[in-house]
Amino acid sequence: MTIRVLLADDQTLVRAAFAMLVDSAPDMEVVAQAGTGRSAVDLARSERADLVVMDIRMPDLDGIEATRLLAADEDLAGVKVLMLTTYDTDEHVVDALRAGASGFLVKDTKPAELLDAIRTVAAGDSLLSPGPTARLIARVLRAPDAELTVSGGPEGLSDRERQVLRLVARGLNNTEIAETLGLSPLTSKTHVSRIMGKLGARDRAQLVIVAYESGLVAPGSVPSQP
Repeated sequence: MTIRVLLADDQTLVRAAFAMLVDSAPDMEVVAQAGTGRSAVDLARSERADLVVMDIRMPDLDGIEATRLLAADEDLAGVKVLMLTTYDTDEHVVDALRAGASGFLVKDTKPAELLDAIRTVAAGDSLLSPGPTARLIARVLRAPDAELTVSGGPEGLSDRERQVLRLVARGLNNTEIAETLGLSPLTSKTHVSRIMGKLGARDRAQLVIVAYESGLVAPGSVPSQP
């Protein structure tokens, strides 16, 4: 099945480069390009994209608000958002995840990694770059005005579920969690689904927020990655 991709970035050259890359993959195609957040929302509705590669900083309507509108539209329930950020300067990734983004990547991600990320998110999994996720969320949570309330906490989880939640917070996928804990991938997936249900989390991105906000994972406890 071909993944229909909408590219949203206010820089024409960036969009053109991403479009060439995406269209070079046999299993995906660019169906539209948007230079503003509002245009991204309109095109997502008209072109029925499967996934939006969304820049955080855009004119008219930023990527976070555009993502929130997409997530709130029942007719666009199947549309996934992969957020792009210049990690060293953006402080809004947590807000983007809470708005409904299924994950994020830094803009200097290698081409093959971007294509893999599109496939991962389009398949229904959240994608969280381990190093940037850990460092950025930890930094935001240390801010005095951080308000990251997510319903539910890890108190009602079993010991095994707490182990799984810690690994989710490190950015591991179901297969990697299974390998780390000596489980089958199906068992790992089941644990993650149950944790999401118990915590009232929408996706894995929110599980990361829960893990940091509750103190289950401490800032600085996740190894940085290049």
